[in-house]
Amino acid sequence: MLVPCLGLFVAGFLQFADEVASLQPPPSPKADAIIVLTGGFQRIDQGVELLKAGAGKRLLISGVHPTTTRSQIRRNTQGSAALFTCCVDIGREAVDTIGNAAEASYWIRDRGYRSILVVTNNYHMPRSLLELRRVRPETEFIAFPVVNSDLKTSNWLRNPLFLKAILLEYAKYSVALLRDVIGSLSPNWGGTVSTQMAKGQE
Repeated sequence: MLVPCLGLFVAGFLQFADEVASLQPPPSPKADAIIVLTGGFQRIDQGVELLKAGAGKRLLISGVHPTTTRSQIRRNTQGSAALFTCCVDIGREAVDTIGNAAEASYWIRDRGYRSILVVTNNYHMPRSLLELRRVRPETEFIAFPVVNSDLKTSNWLRNPLFLKAILLEYAKYSVALLRDVIGSLSPNWGGTVSTQMAKGQE
């Protein structure tokens, strides 16, 4: 029993890694707005650059640490004060990817956006899209991955730190998928989620 389960895990992991390695930013990104899921200033830099280029009308930076100020973000990304005043929102409630999705959902709903560019690391993108599409199935989410490591050309299997990061992300992604399976089998799952989101709006 253990060997088949291990085989399935390895096969799933390799498929996940191949999917992540194949992710590329769209050549001409365009959407109603942009969301950055924090985890490093490289992601925020990319989101601000997309906003400057007119790829979206407004930017949400989700999951910003409470001690990080708007002015610090602006200075680190070299964004203008005018741009940040008019078009950048800072979200501080989210502490994980599920929280990012909830924070993004309220922001999208309040502004009536239909399409969103999602900026996060390439290995984090599958789980991010899964969580976002779970809470906003009517919204079009367009992946704009930030590629910190080129999995196609680098021998990442021999890099213990990177291999650990990818394995951890695959495990989290697998748990998120399992939640969907459990949800499809439980008639009260959707109602429970909706109730929790409604309470969060109070």
